[in-house]
Amino acid sequence: MNDVLQQLTATLAARRQAAPEQSYVASLHHKGLNKILEKVGEEATEVILAAKDAAAGGDRDAVIGEVADLWFHSMVMLSHLGMDVDDVMQCLGDRLGVSGLDEKAARGN
Repeated sequence: MNDVLQQLTATLAARRQAAPEQSYVASLHHKGLNKILEKVGEEATEVILAAKDAAAGGDRDAVIGEVADLWFHSMVMLSHLGMDVDDVMQCLGDRLGVSGLDEKAARGN
């Protein structure tokens, strides 16, 4: 699973250098952070709607597709900010074995 994220990270880095008219990723970077954040927000909303539909008996595969879109656009955002999936994986790893309630309380300090 992590191999897919690593491969996507490499692909995003390569496509960032492409001409905006030849790469969707390059076009997002060219349009700037606000456009990338707009896409992240759109995808998050689509995840919520798909999840609500799935909970009511709708297409569960739509949730997976929308989450994939959200992760993709989140990775573009991370790339734009000079971060990548390794940073997120490290954060998640640091949280393993820590109660979610304890972790949340520690963030408030």
